[in-house]
Amino acid sequence: MWRRGETCGVLAAVLWIASVGFGLAQDFFTLKGHGGPVKGIAVGADGTIVTASFDNSVGVWRDGIPQWLEGHDAAVNAVIYPGEGRIVSAGDDFSLRLWDDDGGHVLGRHLGKVVRLALSPDGTRVASASWDGTARIWPLAGDAPPVVIEGHGGSVNDAVFSPDGARLYTASADGTIRVWNADTGEALGQLVHHGFGVNALAMAADGAWLAYGAVDGGTRVLALPGGKVIGDFTLDRRPILALAHHPGRQRIAVGDAEGYIMMLDTVEWRIADDFRATLKGPVWALVFSFDGANIHAGGLDNAMYSWPVDDLDGVRIEDAGQSYLTPPEEMSNGERQFQRKCSICHTLGPDGGRRAGPTLHGLFGRKAGSMTGYPYSERLVRGDIVWSEETVDQLFDLGPDHFIPGSKMPMQRITGEGDRADLIAFLKTATAQ
Repeated sequence: MWRRGETCGVLAAVLWIASVGFGLAQDFFTLKGHGGPVKGIAVGADGTIVTASFDNSVGVWRDGIPQWLEGHDAAVNAVIYPGEGRIVSAGDDFSLRLWDDDGGHVLGRHLGKVVRLALSPDGTRVASASWDGTARIWPLAGDAPPVVIEGHGGSVNDAVFSPDGARLYTASADGTIRVWNADTGEALGQLVHHGFGVNALAMAADGAWLAYGAVDGGTRVLALPGGKVIGDFTLDRRPILALAHHPGRQRIAVGDAEGYIMMLDTVEWRIADDFRATLKGPVWALVFSFDGANIHAGGLDNAMYSWPVDDLDGVRIEDAGQSYLTPPEEMSNGERQFQRKCSICHTLGPDGGRRAGPTLHGLFGRKAGSMTGYPYSERLVRGDIVWSEETVDQLFDLGPDHFIPGSKMPMQRITGEGDRADLIAFLKTATAQ
């Protein structure tokens, strides 16, 4: 598997902030190379870090150098690393892919986006949480069908196994946490009805407690099996998007939509630290390094950041510098619209930059779906759309789902006629060959 994809040079791939070597304990470092936000992170005992990105790819990082696993047709949201040369990833294309020494293949499919993955304690099964309202448990070996878990009244946002692998806990946009028989899919009960959607879960290694984070900023810890609240760490920020636990460090990391990470001490049940973790936007992905010395985080920036758990005051995200080429206060309205609506998927120069979509360089006069190397929708490839002031205006006026039914473009609009005109004026200059 490690031979698949391309390799970037060390200097291009890694930005060192305060280290003298890769992965040394108590160092702050970043991993750069993705062409879109980092949505998922996994780690292995061998020091490997695996990242999932909006750029449709999985990055496998060894000694700071990435190798790319390509095969998803849309953003990759989640990844786990069972070891023994295997990686499982899942994303917006509804699929789970298993990568091993023979390459990658589809492990299974949902009917909606797959947003989280969980590995069973014995490493033989993977649970997937999907916006189709179900969770599924897939065997990593053989061809047995998945155990389908359904009964939530909304999307399933996360899932975790009990330490013995007998039960699966699921969190949903319907505001509930439910418990299921992991072998049969039988419903065993409802643990919580929070009232707002629940986004993330973390389980104690011995099964003594379950932590959860919700849309309203609720961060609570429940004693198991009964569900009594033993800790409430709700702050004003919202929503909670990611949780990670390291039993050796006795810490829970909590990532929120405002870009902060809160560290909880699981011995004294107190807030041990709280700091800004992204230059802009939310914290979507969190995981501790295998030894627990660092906490890795991913968000809207095209990089994974890692902080030393014992020295969180030593380096702050502001030290990493400004991510925009132009300070936001100096941008024209057209450039601001591009940054908000287009920059995650597209670049403006000749280099596509590993983004989820093709470069916009030379956009005007180009037939839609004509650039090589991108998994366009069939509708786009077979259509007759040519990008012009009129077609770009229609794209954002109607939205991609109406202008190009079946498009893989994110479903978004620019409703203001003046904003669309400013974007088009900016693109005509910025994309000129």
